[in-house]
Order: sequence, then structure tokens, then C-alpha cells
Amino acid sequence: MDYRSSENAAATEVALGGVHIPGPRAEDRMPETVSSAVKIVIVGGFGVGKTTMVGSVSEIRPLTTEETMTQAGIGVDDNYGSETKTATTVAMDFGRIRITDELVLYLFGTPGQERFWFLWNGLFEGALGAVVLIDTRRLEVSFDVIGRLEERGVPFVIANNAFPDGPRYPSDELRSALDLDAHVPIIECDARRRASSRDVLLTLMRYLHEMALHHA
Repeated sequence: MDYRSSENAAATEVALGGVHIPGPRAEDRMPETVSSAVKIVIVGGFGVGKTTMVGSVSEIRPLTTEETMTQAGIGVDDNYGSETKTATTVAMDFGRIRITDELVLYLFGTPGQERFWFLWNGLFEGALGAVVLIDTRRLEVSFDVIGRLEERGVPFVIANNAFPDGPRYPSDELRSALDLDAHVPIIECDARRRASSRDVLLTLMRYLHEMALHHA
């Protein structure tokens, strides 16, 4: 079953045990013009804004798997710079956005806490590219994230989520600190803003297009 038939299969009410379960809202259904779908993952350390980005840019109601943080995470999870967070993603975030009338992106946000990283392999499967969200207050949490993408050969762009109290660095300094190749795009963004998050995704799509032309 392809992406369209699997999505539209739930478009009508389903009777289950005498209970009617509604399908997706009309505004959440796939437009008839869409002919291609691409899987994109949004990755990064804990608290860098992955859930925020998926929620801000998704044109459908996003799926989140956030759970309340408890005392059990003390000493296990590194929440430096995110001390005010009260919930964390434990599986994934999911959203959808159309780039053109024909092309849609499925967005999968990964959990940031290292104890949930075993889920990443499944989320990376079939992904055409990735957005790596970084927080300049905690650049070190990005090293393992980038390393995992490089090991799997997943192309990515860097999105510097500009927190108000985060230090500002020129792109060349960030590139050096993250040990990035010269061709990897770096873009500053505000994950809370739909337009800014959409610009990040467009940067990734242009990058993937350029790579495809280069290898053609």
C-alpha cells in the first residue's frame, strides 16, 4: 500500500466494536495534486527545538509523543540550558508539509535524550535527508548526532536555532567547531516561526537537489 492509499484508507468513519472512530479532519487529508512524498528527519540534542519545529511548520495537526519529565531523569538526562522543560519526546514527532502542489514532506522528529537514541535507526530508515538543529549554548550535544548521520550516509543541513541567550558565531566558526565539510549548508532559524522553519526545509531540499545533479 502506498502513502496515498494508506493515508486515505482512514478518511472515512470506521465502526469498531460498535464505536465510530472518525478519520482525519478534512484539512488533514492529502490533496489530490500530490504525486511524490519524501521522508525527512529532524534531529538534535535534548531541548534544541525539534518538537517546536515540527509543530510550527506542519500543515496538519502534528503527532507528538511527549511525556512529563520526572525525578527518574535526574542524573541520567542532561538538560543544561533547558531547565524549564517539563516534557520530553520519548518516541517521535510527526508532521507533514507541502513544498509544491506535487511534493509533500513527511517530517519525523527524533527524541533528543541519549537513552532513547536506540529508536533513531528506525526513524532514519528511508529518510532522504535530515535537519540537524543546534543550540550554540551546547554545541557538544550535536557531535554524536552528526556522527550518526555521517555513518549512515544521510545528507543533512545545520539549522542554528537562535535562542535569546545563546552566543552568536559566524558560520565559518560553527563549521570549524562542528568539523563540517565545506558544502554542508548552515542556516540560522527560529524554530517557533513557521516561515523560518519552512526556509530550513527548503534549504535542505535545494541541497539534496544539488547533490543529485552532482552525482548524475
